[in-house]
Amino acid sequence: MKTDITRKFFAALCLALLFGSIGSLTACNTVEGAGRDVQKAGEEIEDAAQDASN
Repeated sequence: MKTDITRKFFAALCLALLFGSIGSLTACNTVEGAGRDVQKAGEEIEDAAQDASN
């Protein structure tokens, strides 16, 4: 009886870790993409400021 509960707990823990890992990898890609978008927007603003000062 005790081993059955331990197995179920271990299986649930493994599934939680698996889904957590997948979720964090997806979040990394999303944050990386957002960072590139912000960088590109900053470059555009910098270019516009340089054009306005010339």
